[in-house]
Amino acid sequence: MRALSFLLLVVTAGRALGAPLTLPELVERARKNDARVKESQAQLAWFRAKYDEARWAWFPRVESYVAVAGPTPEARNDGLGGPPRTAASLMYDLDFGQVGVQFRAGAEAVLPIYTFGKLDALEAAGAKGVQAGEALAVRAADEAELQVSQAFWGLSLARAGIGVIDETVKRLDDAKATLERLRSLDSEQVTQMDVYKLDFYRQQAEVQRAAARQGEAFALAAIRLLVAHPPNEPLEVATEALPEPRGGLDPVDALLDQALAHRPELRAIEAGVAAREQEVKLRERMYYPDFGIAGFARWIWTTSATRQRSPFAYDPYNDLSAGLALVSRYTWDFPQKSALLDGARAELDKMRAQRDFIRAGVRLELEKAWGEVSAAQVRFERQTLAEKSARRWATAAFAAFDLGTGDTRDLVESFSALASASAQRAQAQHDVQVALKALSRAVGQPVMLQVPYDVSPLPPPAAVTSPAK
Repeated sequence: MRALSFLLLVVTAGRALGAPLTLPELVERARKNDARVKESQAQLAWFRAKYDEARWAWFPRVESYVAVAGPTPEARNDGLGGPPRTAASLMYDLDFGQVGVQFRAGAEAVLPIYTFGKLDALEAAGAKGVQAGEALAVRAADEAELQVSQAFWGLSLARAGIGVIDETVKRLDDAKATLERLRSLDSEQVTQMDVYKLDFYRQQAEVQRAAARQGEAFALAAIRLLVAHPPNEPLEVATEALPEPRGGLDPVDALLDQALAHRPELRAIEAGVAAREQEVKLRERMYYPDFGIAGFARWIWTTSATRQRSPFAYDPYNDLSAGLALVSRYTWDFPQKSALLDGARAELDKMRAQRDFIRAGVRLELEKAWGEVSAAQVRFERQTLAEKSARRWATAAFAAFDLGTGDTRDLVESFSALASASAQRAQAQHDVQVALKALSRAVGQPVMLQVPYDVSPLPPPAAVTSPAK
């Protein structure tokens, strides 16, 4: 029983792994695996590391050293600063006596206790940098989602176009069969020239089929790149019919308010402006000193020298000391401080100008996407009417041709018109979906079509049926 359950689990998992990928699955993979997303994540990690560096700037910087030196000359006395006891202890000669080795170790540190806000400004700037990095990471993921959605709807359009071409080719083949039947009956309605015309239009349809196949392959290649699919593994993408764009959009001003609140670029530039403001504050505080507590510890021991026990005796060979002090540190480089402050203020003004430009660009991008959605909806509605009329025309032309009362030219023109209207209708559906995704990208959150809409929904077009022979 357990073996059977395990087998069923394996089979189910295998089916799930081999199932074609849907649009939500492609979006999820693109937002995770796209190279730009990974780059932005690495940049975010860098921002976080800089923030941690700024957050721990108050931590005392401890410098330590350990050294072994030699040879050291002999230096012997009574340990109280008295005269040398051996001749080799005398200086300025070549008698080093019994040489030895010196050992040194020590550590120094300064703990800042008051910096006139420098450390606070540095930490705040680092935090704003992290916010900017997070917003840029969201921007990269949104860009990957937009492009993989464009590739998916392009794939759907190519496959829909192949379906339209297949339907057109079938009609042309039916027409050719009728034409050959009429010629076999010695009908004066058709000639050999009509056969040539049908063959010509059929070859043109095959050319369009090849172009659609090429578009399908290119869309699959783009999807493979965006989701980082292994090149040696097959990629199956689910076929999804282009949805009919029914409904209206919210006003541009309402969408603009949403964009100002959710657009990641705006959050990133606002964080960048705040970080630059903290940098200016930091440069202004550089004119003030830093106060802190300094500590040190030092140990020196030499094997060939007598340790001095008197506090008044100078002993460069042996030492053991430690201490604390209240210190003030200041660098008297006023020209450099002034130049750095001017540079920080200029960078702040530059980023504020960039913020204004990005805001204007967001509105322009939003209006463009909004207009593209609306225009594509209008094209869809009109092409739906055109397709309906073309189907009626094709049905009537085929019936007349089959009965011997119509000519080949009218038949081919009606088929071409129907194919063109169907293709243009599918193109409009594709354009609506792509423009909606671009509009969502411009707003910073998903945007959906809302009802009611100013154009009433149209009934689905009737299918073309060949009259019974």
